[in-house]
Amino acid sequence: MLKKRDLHEVPKLFELMCHPQVFPYVRHKAAGMDEFYFLTKQTIEQEEAGLLVSRTILDECQQPIGTINLFDIHDKKGFLATWIGQPFFGKGYNRIAKEQFLEEVFISHGMDAVFIKIRQSNERSMRAALKLPYLHSGQSAYPDVYQAINAHCDVPVYDLFVITPASYFLHRHPIEVSEGEAVV
Repeated sequence: MLKKRDLHEVPKLFELMCHPQVFPYVRHKAAGMDEFYFLTKQTIEQEEAGLLVSRTILDECQQPIGTINLFDIHDKKGFLATWIGQPFFGKGYNRIAKEQFLEEVFISHGMDAVFIKIRQSNERSMRAALKLPYLHSGQSAYPDVYQAINAHCDVPVYDLFVITPASYFLHRHPIEVSEGEAVV
């Protein structure tokens, strides 16, 4: 379902990214195919330097349908950004990709927190995020991050959410307790 980014997938991803229901919410927008090749090459190089984590989301036929990324990594914390092509909306790919990606960043990369900033007007992303049982509001726990993501706005435009390894693994892999056993 996920794979490291490569240049071979650029044409298909560019086509999906350009859809008007997708493009406004993509973090690294490209006006043309050449620019998207450049941005993808830059992303691959930044991952090799340890500055971000980026994966291509694949469908059942191993075709690229979107991307999932951890940007702005600092002190073992980073920002999650995901986009999926419009033909694949509502089919569960986003949730599966997030779960696989979170497993990787918490286990293989040792992240302490994954932030998600969602524009308050982005109803589709807000609905999808609120379905995740391991997602929590980050506005009071990380007020400095909340202020930073809204620093250029007169009124807050983004809501901040956070996923920690503890909340993620508690919901994904709950501890099973037999009757009469105590969890220590």
